[in-house]
Amino acid sequence: MHSWISAKKRIKQLQKGKEEFMNLSRALAKKAQRRESITTQPKEHLSGEKGTITIKNYLGGFYYFTVDEVRLKGKEVYLIESKHSKGKLPSIGDIKDGLIKMILFTNLEDARINGESFKPKPVLKLTVENHFDIKKLSKTQKRILELLNRESKVNKFEIILQ
Repeated sequence: MHSWISAKKRIKQLQKGKEEFMNLSRALAKKAQRRESITTQPKEHLSGEKGTITIKNYLGGFYYFTVDEVRLKGKEVYLIESKHSKGKLPSIGDIKDGLIKMILFTNLEDARINGESFKPKPVLKLTVENHFDIKKLSKTQKRILELLNRESKVNKFEIILQ
């Protein structure tokens, strides 16, 4: 929750007009993206570099995201969203959060790095503290993985279990 003082400031910005509010919102989103891009989660077993993604829609709107890992392989850029758990499988909430990113990443039409075009390859990486063992999953967790695999095939993203 934001403080009452910051809420009042935001209301004043909104009262100045749509453009002023959009500029403020865009600047705050960029700052959040920058903060997130330098934050690391050692428990997520990352092996690539963190990256930033700016999505521009056909209406001219900009959306600022980070991706846990970026790997280049030829003309492909792997956009890897990682979710971690101390247990047997990341929570359903974390998996759903990862799926939101997969929706965005699978719908990218054009990915550029320093002006050069790459084909985006979305990946949802699920990691567990020790090592992943499908035999230790409950019936419900196995069903979640089955559905997740079906989702990945239909929507053309990869899943890594680690």
